[in-house]
Amino acid sequence: MTNKNSQDSNSEEIFSGGASVELDLRGKQSVRATFKLSEKAIDSLSLVAIHLGIKQKSLFDHLIDDVKSLNDIAESLRLRQFKQINRVQKTFVLSRKTLDILELIAKDHDTPRDALVEYSIRKLESVILAEKKRHGKRKELFNELCLHWEAGKALLEKSRQSLGAGDPFCQNLEKSMGGLSRTMQELASFIEKSAIIESYQPLQVSDQAL
Repeated sequence: MTNKNSQDSNSEEIFSGGASVELDLRGKQSVRATFKLSEKAIDSLSLVAIHLGIKQKSLFDHLIDDVKSLNDIAESLRLRQFKQINRVQKTFVLSRKTLDILELIAKDHDTPRDALVEYSIRKLESVILAEKKRHGKRKELFNELCLHWEAGKALLEKSRQSLGAGDPFCQNLEKSMGGLSRTMQELASFIEKSAIIESYQPLQVSDQAL
């Protein structure tokens, strides 16, 4: 005969585990929230998402989920300076957990949640400037690749004239050039898509102050 106390204990464990899973899933639910931010902050979030291949939601969650950093921002925030920033409304998708953390810290410090989001996003500047430098190097390397491609085209034409288009050497070289052409198209598309980062300028010292 099964002990009743044992049954109750098992039931409590199952219920407790189920509740934990439910809360965890609730925290991961996607919600929409509208903030009033500077265009600089909005652009920064988009730039990093594009260049690093990270979904904006994941990036947003990562920034706001840093509770210690968010508390530091709230404690050092200067509302007078924040109110002087020209801002526009923008709706983002983020997790329920992230929104709860944001609202809790905003309430604890009596601070606008828009300000917490604004200055959290500004932490991305160093990432953007580093990526801007990498973008410049990519363009240089792509230009070198274009020179190799032109040399490859000339070599293919020379091979055809010397050996005939049906020669195995020419056929294999042609396949290689075809693959390189597709790769170049993909790289050109990526560089063109990333060109927006070229116009990014770092914040002025006065703008960086909290």
